[in-house]
Amino acid sequence: MDGIGNTMQKKAAELERMAEVLVTGEQLRLRLHEAKVIKDRRHHLRTYPNCFVAKELIDWLIEHKEASDRETAIRIMQRLLDQSIIHHVCDEHKEFKDMKLFYRFRKDDGTFPLDNEAKVFMRGQRIYEKLMNTESSLLQTREEEGVTFERTLVASEFVDWLLQEGETATREEAEQLGRRLLEHGIIQHVTNKHHFVDGGLLYQFRMNFRRRRRLMELLYERGRTIPESQDSPFCLRKQNSDGGNTSFLSVSPSKEIKVVSAVRRSSMSSSCGSSGYYSSSPTLSSSPPVLCNPKSVLKRQVSPEELQTPGAPYIKRTFTIVGDAVGWGFVVRGGKPCHIQAVDPSGPAAAAGMKVCQFVVSVNGLNVLSMDYRAVSNLILTGPRTVVMEVMEEIDY
Repeated sequence: MDGIGNTMQKKAAELERMAEVLVTGEQLRLRLHEAKVIKDRRHHLRTYPNCFVAKELIDWLIEHKEASDRETAIRIMQRLLDQSIIHHVCDEHKEFKDMKLFYRFRKDDGTFPLDNEAKVFMRGQRIYEKLMNTESSLLQTREEEGVTFERTLVASEFVDWLLQEGETATREEAEQLGRRLLEHGIIQHVTNKHHFVDGGLLYQFRMNFRRRRRLMELLYERGRTIPESQDSPFCLRKQNSDGGNTSFLSVSPSKEIKVVSAVRRSSMSSSCGSSGYYSSSPTLSSSPPVLCNPKSVLKRQVSPEELQTPGAPYIKRTFTIVGDAVGWGFVVRGGKPCHIQAVDPSGPAAAAGMKVCQFVVSVNGLNVLSMDYRAVSNLILTGPRTVVMEVMEEIDY
């Protein structure tokens, strides 16, 4: 990635992780209110409003398949407690315990610590919801640099809208808000080359606040576990419910078939080894991974310019991949551009027609020809369950 992406990618990823915790916690709070798990409770002649019983909540998490066992449920809630999203009603316990203890969401008693980061995320979420619920034509499919992008905002029109909605008082204040939203990973320039500027550039929401987050995602640190090696593959596959392994068929241009063994693991953990696939227990154990490093299926690396040269022997294909219960089922590798390294023959990607050796052009309308596999993977993992991908495939004469 170049331009603004180079200077802010790491910071945005860290802040985005914080946003994921805040959004996931808020979604859980609303669900628990709806299910009447959160309610006023009495103990020793005292009423504790809007609280839940830890033991009952753990039962609820297991019943609704948000946790596989009580230990996992405790770890999930401890994550929320550590981030000051929930607390013991009397602040007497710093650990979440599987007991008949009362806990409460800080948002329900007004004690949530609103630091600058939290304020930006909550404001970004409110703006996102406003835009999603309005009949305005602000979000449209548009072109920039000859590439089509879906659900884009023109910066100047977005500034006009912020003023109209009373979100800001001046254009300068609106532009500063746009810059904060970008720096916190909530919006981005469509090609990730520019900061937010009040003008004609196009931007998209990078965070989908309405995507239903799984609570298990709270236990995984995406940013820390995405491998640093440029040539490392990234398996976009979630945990297999039966804990079994699968085999990804990796077919080279010579039609030779290689079988790359990989576990169906959580797409949010992204815990690849530093330079290859790994196989590990699907449980949250600390057993060391078993590494292997399959060679690239490409005969040679191709540049973005070569792919887009008129008359080049490549054809563009578009796939709509709907993730199933365990993910999307393919591996991306390399960068500028990335390519499809492997496809699970039983996964959604294979069903959509994806094949190895295809070069990734765009993800959900965002051109990714200048990105490496880490950025492409992050776009997919932080986006909706349904992924629209454009690829370039070599014509087989």
